[in-house]
This record gives sequence, structure tokens and C-alpha cells, in this order.
Amino acid sequence: MNRAVTVDDLVIAGIAVAAGLLAAFLLRVLLRWLGKHADRTRWSGDDVIVAALRTVLPWAAIVAGAASAGAALPLTRTVQNHVNQVLTVVLIFVVTVTAARVIAGLVRAVTTSRSGVAGSATIFVNITRVLVLAIGFLVVLQTLGISIAPLLTALGVGGLAVALALQDTLANLFAGIHILASKTVQPGDYIRLSSGEEGYVEDINWRQTTVRALSNNLVVIPNGELARTNMTNYMRPEQRLTILVQVGVAYDSDLDHVERVTTEVIGDVMTHVDGAVPEHEPAIRFHTFGDSRIGFTVILGVGEFSDQFRIKHEFIKALHRRYREEGIRIPSPARTVALQQGSVVIPQQRHAYEEAGDASATRLD
Repeated sequence: MNRAVTVDDLVIAGIAVAAGLLAAFLLRVLLRWLGKHADRTRWSGDDVIVAALRTVLPWAAIVAGAASAGAALPLTRTVQNHVNQVLTVVLIFVVTVTAARVIAGLVRAVTTSRSGVAGSATIFVNITRVLVLAIGFLVVLQTLGISIAPLLTALGVGGLAVALALQDTLANLFAGIHILASKTVQPGDYIRLSSGEEGYVEDINWRQTTVRALSNNLVVIPNGELARTNMTNYMRPEQRLTILVQVGVAYDSDLDHVERVTTEVIGDVMTHVDGAVPEHEPAIRFHTFGDSRIGFTVILGVGEFSDQFRIKHEFIKALHRRYREEGIRIPSPARTVALQQGSVVIPQQRHAYEEAGDASATRLD
């Protein structure tokens, strides 16, 4: 249009902008009300969707108001096209960021619900976010009239060069995807590697796996190394496990009485100690005639790996106290030492911890 801007044009444009702002405000209020109702549901996905809509819908209303104002003004064709392009780019940018946030949030919710832990595997979240943002960027270029075919060709050739230069990084990336897809390791699992590292898996991202040791230190393991090493997962196929405690009693003990007393102690510990498994069936197995004792193994049930230390601690204290009350002896290691003085050999029995060396006989001249 070539005519001059009139007061009526400005009034109409102002009304359009004001209507857009009012619509954005009302939408924010409505979506805030919906967000409170979404918080009451079990599914976390509706929270993500409502939070994303609280961003995109008000911006869409503002852009629509601005577009209506631009249409009401007597702008030239060139200026009108530039305005429309700018508003379109802004809207695409807002929609792309919102879509990336929504899809990443849904992926995070699904990952958390399937692994059953508080942490989430950020590798899938990050990959999803990058893909959505890349698609939005290509749409923006296409909207601005920039051909994306040469760009895709250049990206293909450059991607091959980058892949050759970043072999280790890509190996860690695909190793992390394989680990999560196969569900070999999930955040929250307690693992132990053949190299000695162990702890709870905190997170698995695009390059590395973070493990929190029982000392509360973080151990960072490249995904490629984690995929190649021998590993024990103490949370799978189930979280509960059994532990073995070695015990020994004197040869003059009544083994039936020992078994009965030990079974009672196991039942008491399994019932009253946190982390134990109350329905665990007490198990005792005699197995060795040792140098100074009859050895047997006590099998205890624990809820998860880290509970074993507390349960062993309480069980040994309770068993020692009960054995003292019942008169059951736990002998200390002993060894017979022959002391020779002249032609007389005097056998003596000494405890192993009293000996200064491994010699079994001492000659006194």
C-alpha cells in the first residue's frame, strides 16, 4: 500500500496488539490452573505438556496480535513480507524449543518409570533434544528461503570426517545407547567391575557412566570401557540377594544346639534389622573340620547390596552375645610348640597370635 498511515490504522493495530497481549495473559492464567490439576495426577507427562503449553501458547497469541497489527497497517509488500518472516521465525523458534522441552521431558518420564529409580539416563534426553532443535533450525532456514539441500550434503561429507576424527567419542556414545537399550545397567543399580570399581550408577550420558561409591566419591567410567569389561550387577535380575557369614565353634560343642541357637539369632536379626528380609528362611551349613574349630556358613538375606554391612554387623554382635550366654565357645587359632632343653622336649600350646614367627620348634641351649 502507498497511502499514509492514519489514526484509524494505528488504533486498529494497537487493538490487535492489546488483544494478543490480553489473550497471552488469559492463556497463562488458564494453563496455570491446569498445571495445578496436572500436579495431582500420577503421570508426570501431563506436567511436562502443560508447562510447555504455558510457554508456546502465550507467545503464539502475541505473534498473532503482532501479525494482525502488521496486516492492519498500510505497509509495502516488501516490508510486509519481512515482518511476516520475522514473526514466523519467532514462532518456529518458540515452537521448536517448546517441542524439544516436551519430547525430552516425556523421554525422561518414560526412562524414569521403566528403570524405577529417581535418576534418569540423560543420553536419550540429550539426543532427543538435539534432534528436535536441528529439525527446527532446518525449518527456519527453509522458511527464510535458504535451500537446505547443499547444507545436508555438506553435513554428510563433514559428518564422515568428524566420525573418523571422533571414533572414541562415538564408540562411547553407541556403547551407552547399547547399555541402556539392553537394560544391562540402569541408573540406581549397584555394580562392580572386574577392575575393582564399584558403586551405585548415578547417570549414563553420551560419553560416560557416573558411579557413586559407598565412600560417596564419584567414579567416571567411559561407556566403551563399561561395555567391554566384566561386570557384576547386584540389582538384576532382582534387588534382593544372599550373603555368607563364616563361623566356627569348638570341637566339644553340641552341633544340634549350635544350629538351633544360630537359627534363632538369624530369625531375630532378619525381623528387627532394617534392610533384612523377614521372610528369609534361616540356612546353616557345616562344612569344615578345621585346625581348631568346626566351620560352618550362615546364609542371610538382604534387601540390597549396601544393607549387607549393617546386617553382618548386627548379626555378629547378636551371635557372639548369644553364644556367650549359651556357653558355646568360639576358639581362637592355636598351635603346639615343642621346646627342647637338652634331651627333654616340653610340648606347649600357644595361641597363633602370640607367635613372633612361623617356626614350630625352638631349641634352648
